[in-house]
Amino acid sequence: LFLAVCAVGIGGTFQYGYNVSIINAPTQHIHKFLNETWSSRYHKELNPDLLTFLWSVIASIFSLGGLCGALIGGSMAIRLGRKGALLMNNIIAILASILMGISFPTGLFELLIAGRFLIGINSGVGLCVQPLYIGEFAPKHLRGGLAMGTSIFLTGGILTGQIIGLRELLGGEKHWPLLLSSSCIPALAQLLFLPWFPESPRYLLIDRGDELSCAKALKRFHGSSEYRREMEDIQRECFALDGEKARKPWQLFTDPAVRWQLITVIVMTMGQQLSGINAIYFYATYVFEQAGIVAEKIPYVTLGTGVCECLTALSCVRSNYVGRRCLIIGGYLLMTLWCTVLTFSLTYQELYSWVPYMSMMCVFAFILSFGLGPGGITNTLTAELFVQSSRPAAYMIAGTVSWISFFTVGMLFPFIVNGLKQYCFVVFLLECFFVAAFIFLIIPETKNKSFLEIKKEFNKLNFGRNA
Repeated sequence: LFLAVCAVGIGGTFQYGYNVSIINAPTQHIHKFLNETWSSRYHKELNPDLLTFLWSVIASIFSLGGLCGALIGGSMAIRLGRKGALLMNNIIAILASILMGISFPTGLFELLIAGRFLIGINSGVGLCVQPLYIGEFAPKHLRGGLAMGTSIFLTGGILTGQIIGLRELLGGEKHWPLLLSSSCIPALAQLLFLPWFPESPRYLLIDRGDELSCAKALKRFHGSSEYRREMEDIQRECFALDGEKARKPWQLFTDPAVRWQLITVIVMTMGQQLSGINAIYFYATYVFEQAGIVAEKIPYVTLGTGVCECLTALSCVRSNYVGRRCLIIGGYLLMTLWCTVLTFSLTYQELYSWVPYMSMMCVFAFILSFGLGPGGITNTLTAELFVQSSRPAAYMIAGTVSWISFFTVGMLFPFIVNGLKQYCFVVFLLECFFVAAFIFLIIPETKNKSFLEIKKEFNKLNFGRNA
């Protein structure tokens, strides 16, 4: 099971985290490349406004690709299987790496834009299919811990990208094309290791009706002595579905039996993106400067934020015994607290010499709190709230909401920060508190429950007394 999670994660959410972080290091080098390419092609200087526009396209086209990936990820998982979809997804990543790698020697910045779009598609599919696959092959009592692999590899990708992007490694002027094309390495690793593992047992039995292959897959994942209990659980779910085929996303919106599950996933996904984690990263450099850290050393201190996220994701695997509700509610409430403290510390930054160090503490504490709950549990709950026929469509909806929110935050965030300054965290603390309250009032505990048992819990909300 551990090796399966590693084989799935290296080409899944790791790619998302890695490609989000590596684009920051070569910003100035890409600007120079755009200027030189434009001058040699059109024999005139590139207008500064046009330069800003081209850079914005290169940076944000990743989000558009991610949205497209989320929209096709569920369909790929249904047609090709969970494992087949992930394997096919690596072909997209390798093609994207080639395009970004040859953009500099060919002098075609358009290839860089196309490559970023394709790697966005790869990330969108990976974010959709990886938690779906892990949630379906994990034993009921280990599902939460194994599903944290999604968060571990995502934060691991961010940290790896921060390290590889240092100017001493591939973040320098000569090596930035290699940096952008290095995403082919995780893709090749998954193509090498993932074929050794079986397809999702639930997909084999419920979607394909292949009971023999399902039993073989369960024996590989759970062991010859433990697989029967899980097999019976899958058979009960198959019987309850009564041959129902995989559903389309729009069918979920018209089905009262999944109304509150869908609302829950949308609120949690939007809450994750709008929680203020991007504001924290934006303010981190300012906070570190105020604390007296030399500007040249700040990229190395920023690595600490990536280490924080990784350590929190790893610790959540062990602390998952407290339950999903406790972790995610506690995470949002702690984020509310740190937003409050950070607002005060940034406001009174100049009064006392120790206040900047309190701001530094708040940055790291907020990131740890995010990893404790919202960063890791959201994808786990999405897998648990739906039965087999609705799960791929639910992930398509969650992915679409996530990428639209990601894009919206990217567009509006600079205006919020410029308009409200440090008081922008008041907006985020209200949002965190609202999401925590919603989860407390709506979501039942899902730990150690089968998908059918969780469905019965939500039937009380969806149908009231008629449940």
